[in-house]
Amino acid sequence: MFDRIAPRYDLFNDLLSAGVHRRWRERAVDALAPRPGRRYLDLCAGTLDLAAAIRQRTPLASVVGADFSLPMLAQGATKLGPDAPPAVAGDALRLPFADRAFAGCTIAFGLRNLADFADGLAEMRRVLEPGGRLVVLEFTTPPGPLFRKAYHLYFHHVLPVAGGMIAGDRSAARYLPESVAEFPDGPSLAALVLDAGFADVRYGYLTRGIAALHTGVRV
Repeated sequence: MFDRIAPRYDLFNDLLSAGVHRRWRERAVDALAPRPGRRYLDLCAGTLDLAAAIRQRTPLASVVGADFSLPMLAQGATKLGPDAPPAVAGDALRLPFADRAFAGCTIAFGLRNLADFADGLAEMRRVLEPGGRLVVLEFTTPPGPLFRKAYHLYFHHVLPVAGGMIAGDRSAARYLPESVAEFPDGPSLAALVLDAGFADVRYGYLTRGIAALHTGVRV
């Protein structure tokens, strides 16, 4: 599915979020706090928007983007610059990286696509060095009842139709709200991150709870 929509993925995100997803990614970079000379992993990197944002914030940091979909990575190949490490096509549940290889790991709108959330978080912990920071940016269901009604109207009725037209793939547009509906809410995801072996686990809502930002530290 992601291979099919790769050529229109960036347009899909920009139009259907009115560009707000880029501000969310900036918040994720804030939470990561990348440092020069350190190595970071952007997992489920898609077209490499978040990896590019990390590199733009800290040009002397090394950022590796990894995703299961090679066409998605190819679509964003020019975003990191010629001196960046090459992106890696790989399975998030079996990452092709050594233990403790990274100082930080981000995953934006990708965790809910994994077949097993706990296994994915365990792999992220494995490739992080002690003290390494995990940042998870993901859609969630707004906690406020009034805003949640408007959100459901857009997310479950407008987005599948408009998104299908933009992406040229109605099944892909339907997948987004369906996958979000089945994903753990903010407190439940925080508990999963804690169970995976991370400490100092925190989370906060973005744009009144359309998305949530979770962080943790590898111990």
